Amino acid sequence: MPAFRTAASGSSPLLPCRAAALTLASAALLPALAASPALAGERDGGTKEKVRPPANMSTVGGQLLGRPGTQVRLKPGAPKLPKKLSGRSWLVADAESGEVLAAHNAHWRLPPASTLKMLFADTVLPNLPKNWEYKVKPSDLAGMGEGSSLVGIKEHQTYSVHDMWLGVFLRSGNDAVHVLAAMNGGKEKTVQDMQRHATELNAQDTHVVTPDGYDEEGQVSSAYDLTLFARSGLQKADFREYCSTATAQFPGEVPKRKKGEKEKKRETFAIQNTNRLLTGDFGLDAYKGIAGVKNGYTSKAGSTFTGVAQRGDRVLLVTVMNPSDKEHDEVYKETAALFDWGFEAAGKVEPVGELVPPQAAEDEHPEVGHGKGRRDQANASVAGASHRGSGMWTAAGITGGALVALAGGALLVHRRWPLPELVRRRSRD
Repeated sequence: MPAFRTAASGSSPLLPCRAAALTLASAALLPALAASPALAGERDGGTKEKVRPPANMSTVGGQLLGRPGTQVRLKPGAPKLPKKLSGRSWLVADAESGEVLAAHNAHWRLPPASTLKMLFADTVLPNLPKNWEYKVKPSDLAGMGEGSSLVGIKEHQTYSVHDMWLGVFLRSGNDAVHVLAAMNGGKEKTVQDMQRHATELNAQDTHVVTPDGYDEEGQVSSAYDLTLFARSGLQKADFREYCSTATAQFPGEVPKRKKGEKEKKRETFAIQNTNRLLTGDFGLDAYKGIAGVKNGYTSKAGSTFTGVAQRGDRVLLVTVMNPSDKEHDEVYKETAALFDWGFEAAGKVEPVGELVPPQAAEDEHPEVGHGKGRRDQANASVAGASHRGSGMWTAAGITGGALVALAGGALLVHRRWPLPELVRRRSRD
């Protein structure tokens, strides 16, 4: 275990953006693994090969979620789904109840890109106190994939854990991930920890090969699992802070000084979150009520994104993976459209499934879970009737990690995921 000392604060060049000055300092919004199938599913013949989802996928969360294609159960008067959704896989869920309002190839196992960093953070963040400082060794930065996104960490320089998590969430820095993984005991141990945690969360579509989400053979997840990771991570205050921060300052190199020269102040540089629904972009407004979570892109995975947003008392999670429409910011546009639909459709659709609680929640509170048989063999009609009680573990995490038993056996559940003031203002605009 390397030696650490406490201190410090901490940020790559600021990208142009219409909301560049915004900073969300704290967001209070918030392997059991089968052999990996072919990533692309089945293919059509012909000149243009069309990638198809597998005919049989996991049924964790409900039978309908294991079916290929779009799954939605509209009641009379419910809004229709947005047109021109091109995501290979997507899912809209109520963050508190866990009800899945609609999904498209929810369990298709696809390359996740940097959205896998949500699992990395949810796994490793509790192990490393944020005020620890660490001097980076050259070996810590070895093995990063070509063309990796970087926040600008330099070997032989010292950074706080807090700084490095900002680098992970804002700049999707693979350099920050590799250093934090080294602090966690190394890449191999961290991958094992992530896989174990995925199993604890009942994320059975996920196979972890590298902690940063870089394209590696066999590294897969699904829209369903990525949503589970976001929902779990949002139980942690630090996770909520990092994923909702729009801009920050990151430490530069310690300036060298000549003999007899006074010590120079270490400069910082601005970094901005690459989540364009949080910061906005040219031709794209920041989404009202957004508060995270994580975006990603690789040539193999395409664009991926999981977001969380609140409108009134409703908190939704939306995941979109690999839109076939390659228009600029398409993954964010499709996510925004699904958020709009979800907020309008809430209460007007029958759920097509549910986000299952973690194994620990089921073991400690059987009333909030449904057992492995339910997870694996859920009947569609029962899954569609998923009740708000299944969100109790979520509220428990938000209020400190434990449900409070009251007289008569009632459970006190605080369902609010309060947002920072800036996000609340956006939600009202």
